Amino acid sequence: MAADDKPSPPEAEPDFSNVQSGSSSTAPAPEPATAPEPKTYTVVEGDSLWKIAQHHYGKGGEWQKIYEANKDRIKNPDLIHPGQVLVIPD
Repeated sequence: MAADDKPSPPEAEPDFSNVQSGSSSTAPAPEPATAPEPKTYTVVEGDSLWKIAQHHYGKGGEWQKIYEANKDRIKNPDLIHPGQVLVIPD
């Protein structure tokens, strides 16, 4: 190093303290989220809430979940009819 060569000052670290999180103002706005369509099942002859629950949940004893989700369509849980469309809750 020559006498008139001075060491260069250390590079300053970038300052990101004023950076805010969030999306870019140039990015397109995301599509609004929509609720997924509920899963449904159409009753066929010979079905019961127990059989439908067994098929969808693997446990016939879960039939009450289906009944509760469909009280507006099912007056008596022992009487469901072919053609009825039932909501199958998760």
